[in-house]
Amino acid sequence: MESYMSGTSEADEICSAVTETAGRLGIAFSRDKVWPILSAYGDAFAHAMPLAFRMATGPQHAGDVDCRFITHPKDRNPYPLAVSKGLTPKTSHPVGTLLSEIEERFPIDGYGIDFGVVNGFTKVYAGFAPQDLQNASKLVEIPAMPRSLAGNFDFFVRHGLDDKVAFVAVDYLHRTVNVYFNDVPAACFESDGIRRMLRDLGLPGPSDRMLGIGGQAFGLYITLNWDSPAIERFCFGVTTTDLSSLPVSIEPQLEKFAHCVPYGGADRKFVYGVAAAPEGEYYKLETHYKWNPGTVAFI
Repeated sequence: MESYMSGTSEADEICSAVTETAGRLGIAFSRDKVWPILSAYGDAFAHAMPLAFRMATGPQHAGDVDCRFITHPKDRNPYPLAVSKGLTPKTSHPVGTLLSEIEERFPIDGYGIDFGVVNGFTKVYAGFAPQDLQNASKLVEIPAMPRSLAGNFDFFVRHGLDDKVAFVAVDYLHRTVNVYFNDVPAACFESDGIRRMLRDLGLPGPSDRMLGIGGQAFGLYITLNWDSPAIERFCFGVTTTDLSSLPVSIEPQLEKFAHCVPYGGADRKFVYGVAAAPEGEYYKLETHYKWNPGTVAFI
């Protein structure tokens, strides 16, 4: 399969932003790791909104920063190109067929890509139109989907999430799947609702910080894998153009990150997220390099 376009000025601009951000954060940057991704999807950058960088706390996220963007054209699955260009290895694992099986069964409204400055190509998002959110009860029928989605289906029904699926993200590096929910019932973000959901999932109870973020959250997502019947992580986030307006203070390393990312637009936008996991909570900050009002936000 041919690349979207190679060597575009937009790809050069993003490469410069990645280089500058990595340098300011003291992260080893390899053009040989990043440029093949930017080159393969070069045409996307003339149309992609948002373009964003993300960093997370916790030892499992140390030493890397992610870049994410929406691909163009929106009806072209970016995963086969990633395999053909050697950005991610071909695999017989179900992770390699999940996206095509989703594409066969659901009306995809657009795709997004994540890559790490250090880890390279990691993830593809498949999104549904805001007015056409999908049902988890249909997703569980996909052969390659982790069985933990079906195994926890009662959880989605109980909390009013079954018909609220907005995105599915396939992480090829870590072999996990994220299922994103929008238009979430308000009760899910109330303190008692958050406690109830984490208890239902067998995850540790929320901190006061997590409860504070919940009051302003816009959506939530879960993380699944093929090796466990449990939901691995539960996450939600808030958006803001002013970090000082958040209901909690952000971690020093994330605040430093926010100041290290260059910006190519008029107004700044941030997404601050919290994830509950068996080993405890961790936090992440997405800062947009370019964005348009009304564009989607990931956590």
